[in-house]
Amino acid sequence: MSNWKEEIVSWGKAVGIAVIIAVVVRNLIFAPYIVKGESMLPTLQNDNRLIVSKFSKWEGYKHFDIIVFNAPDSKEKYIKRIIGLPGDTVEMKHDTLYINGKAYNEPYLKTWKEKNETEGLVTGDFTLQEITNKKVIPKGYVFVLGDNRLVSKDSRYFGLVPMKDIVGKAVLRIWPVDEAGLVK
Repeated sequence: MSNWKEEIVSWGKAVGIAVIIAVVVRNLIFAPYIVKGESMLPTLQNDNRLIVSKFSKWEGYKHFDIIVFNAPDSKEKYIKRIIGLPGDTVEMKHDTLYINGKAYNEPYLKTWKEKNETEGLVTGDFTLQEITNKKVIPKGYVFVLGDNRLVSKDSRYFGLVPMKDIVGKAVLRIWPVDEAGLVK
């Protein structure tokens, strides 16, 4: 074979391998996501670009992880914060979150609580049982809330999210560049 044919074959192999690696990374390891809407303000802004890790499917999820999942009521993907895991009870009373009877501070709500100090509660009172008719979150499900509780369409509206519908955990904001960094 002549040198130019060998060069073409070599480049073809390199491009083919690069495409295979890109497909594997995109489908099994990481995925891009664009935030749509204001349900996660102030933590995430509309049109933020994120990297979502699909490793969490094997590592497991924790309270307050921010996840992307297939919406139960449309073909969209939603981004919300995990509040309750399998086996948990969840209750909101006087703007305080209780998980398994223990009160939790939600520092990501500070902005909303300061704004709404005289205007009322950021999150209306509820119990898991009132919303889902279940006392505890069953195996294979999570309870999610948006950080902008006044406008977020979340588990208070569509119920529990099947863990099989979770795409992954939001780990990195890549746009806008001046806000790039880990998602918390």
